[in-house]
Formats: sequence, structure tokens, C-alpha cells
Amino acid sequence: MTRANPTLRIRRLHPDQDQDIPLPRFMTERAAGMDLCAAIETPLTLAPGAIALVPLGFAMALPDGYEAQIRPRSGLAIRHGVTVVNAPGTIDSDYRGEVQVGLINLGPADYTLHRGERIAQMVIQRVCTVDVAEVASLDDTPRGEGGFGSTGK
Repeated sequence: MTRANPTLRIRRLHPDQDQDIPLPRFMTERAAGMDLCAAIETPLTLAPGAIALVPLGFAMALPDGYEAQIRPRSGLAIRHGVTVVNAPGTIDSDYRGEVQVGLINLGPADYTLHRGERIAQMVIQRVCTVDVAEVASLDDTPRGEGGFGSTGK
């Protein structure tokens, strides 16, 4: 028995002017992430080290129990050094504002973003919540308090 996919409801914020901006979509049948496109009016140049919050022109309603993770597009990151500054960014299911992507240019040269350009990808994931309990002690493990790099070279 197959389960129906949950529904991601999307509302264009400026439907009259943004019909040329694709809504999030999977570019291949087996893609895990949906490509996200910049809904900017004019080209936006990111100098090396610059950070910009790029609007996408839509708001959304995620199903309860899900989150959206905003991740870099590998080609943009590898070829130009442009990536998501807080990767992965998280959008909670109760957020209803405009979806935007924080980009940073880690490359050596200016990079200019254009209207409709694919700038990031969005992966929808189930969220597991937990109850938090304060305790006086924790159980011991072989690793113990070993931190970064403690399990190997």
C-alpha cells in the first residue's frame, strides 16, 4: 500500500508580477530537493564576503510535523563559492512569511544573481520532537566527553 505524499501549500506573494518565477520544483524524478529561484527585480551583485537575503516571492504552509531545510546548490557553490550562509537553514511548519535565502559569496570574485536564477534547494523532512527532562547525571559511554576529533584522525 502506498501512502499519499503530504501537500506543500504555496502562495505567490505577488502573482501579477512574479509569474515568470518558477515555484519550487523537483528538477528530476529522484531529486531530494526542490530548486528555489530568486524573485529579485534587478540583478544583485555579491562581492566576495558579502551576504544578502534573497526573496523567493512565496510563502508556504508545511504540513504539521515537517520542516523545510534550505541547502546550497552544489554547482553554484563549487563553481562560484556562493552558498547558503546558515546551511542548512530551517523553516518551521508554523512560519507563514516570505521564504528567503541568506546567501554568502565565499568565492574570490563578484557574483551577480539574476531574476529567476536557481539559488538554493529545499528539502522537506519529518521532524521528531522530544520531551526535555533535566537530570542530575548521564549514563557513561566509551566515548565519554571526547569532543571534536576524538573518535579518529
